[in-house]
Amino acid sequence: MELSYMNLREEICDVCHKMWQLGWVAANDGNVSAMLDDGTFLATPTGISKSFITPEKLVHIDKNGTVLEALDGYRPSSEIKMHLRCYEERKDVKAVLHAHPPVATGYAVAHKSLDEYSMIETVVALGSIPVTPYGTPSTYEVPEAIAPYMGEHDAVLLMNHGALTVGADVITAYYRMETLELFAKISLNAHLLGGAKEISRENIDRLISMRKSYGVTGRHPGYKKYNK
Repeated sequence: MELSYMNLREEICDVCHKMWQLGWVAANDGNVSAMLDDGTFLATPTGISKSFITPEKLVHIDKNGTVLEALDGYRPSSEIKMHLRCYEERKDVKAVLHAHPPVATGYAVAHKSLDEYSMIETVVALGSIPVTPYGTPSTYEVPEAIAPYMGEHDAVLLMNHGALTVGADVITAYYRMETLELFAKISLNAHLLGGAKEISRENIDRLISMRKSYGVTGRHPGYKKYNK
C-alpha cells in the first residue's frame, strides 16, 4: 500500500531523527530523499540538522533537482545529485539515504571495503559493501563514482566521506544503513579478535538463494541472477 503524501513526509522525518539519535550525522550532515508516485521527489533541505527536520521543511523537487514546492529560503542539499543518479540507475529504487555512521565511515576513510562474507544476516541482506572512488561532495564526481556500483549493490561506502543506501522505500533504505553500520562494528571487533572467519561458499550460495523466501528486495553482488 502506497504511503500518502503527508505520511511519507512524516516517515522521512522519523528516519532523520533516528539517524541523529544513533549518531550517524552531526550538525547538518546527511540527507534523505524519496520518490513520489508521479516521479517527483521529497528531499531533506540543506543547512538543517536532521534532529530539527519537520514535515513542512522537506522540499519537493523534480528529476532535475528543480524546486517545485518549499518554504521560503529552503532548497535541497547540493548532494541531491547523488540521490538523483541512484534513481536514474535503478528503477526499483524509491528512497536514498546518505549518512556518516562512525564505524562504517571509518572503513570508508581507511579505504577498506566490507567484503567478507562472515555474518549470515549481512550475507543475505547486502553481500559485500564496496568503497567507491573519491568524489568531491556536491559535484558530479560523486554520482559518477557511485554509478558503476548501483547495478549490484544496495549499500556502498563513499571514500573519505560516509555511506549510501538505497531501497524500495524509506524504511528499507534506513534498515540497510542499520545493517551496514552493525556489520562494520562486528567486523572491527572480529579484526581485533584475530580476523573474521568467512562462511563456506556452499553456504553463502544457499543464503543468497533464500533472499526471495525472506522477502528481501533489491540487488546483490553475489549472483547476477538474483539482481532482479
